[in-house]
Amino acid sequence: MQKTFNAALAHVLTFEGGYSDHPLDPGGATNLGITLAVLRDYRRSAVTKADVRALTRKEAAAIYRERYWETACCGALPSGLDLAVFDCAVNQGVGRARRFLQQAANVKADGQIGPVTLAAIAAAQPEKLLAEFMARRMQSYGLLQRLFPTFGLGWSRRLIATHAAALSLLRAAPAKADQPANI
Repeated sequence: MQKTFNAALAHVLTFEGGYSDHPLDPGGATNLGITLAVLRDYRRSAVTKADVRALTRKEAAAIYRERYWETACCGALPSGLDLAVFDCAVNQGVGRARRFLQQAANVKADGQIGPVTLAAIAAAQPEKLLAEFMARRMQSYGLLQRLFPTFGLGWSRRLIATHAAALSLLRAAPAKADQPANI
């Protein structure tokens, strides 16, 4: 699982680069994808923009593992889908990531990843499930009409790259015993 998390984190960090404080970004001051509000909540203390700027990769990784990977139940997901859900949790929120996953798996979207959701994921055709999950992400981006002109091209690039990376991992994973391998 550590290897899977590290690969997913490396992918996310290609899009969540260094420090930024774009006036239209609702997250405000951000470094390595970690916002001032998330850092304050994680540390349980007041933080400044300077603290955000000084955030280390090690602390960011700890935040990502606890607040995004584990909270979005990525460790329970098949290879590839875990990366896609993690990327969504980071960029669009954990709650949305869980609901998009449930909608893609055609189960009640209550935001709770439990036995029903996991069984539906296990029974699904992996590539179709991934494509549906990614389509729901794109639709959500498109609904952000005020922000899309500024950030939409970057979100679209991220979505395409994430789908490609997730698909590659999914195809490299061993086929289920009860399903023929995709050729």
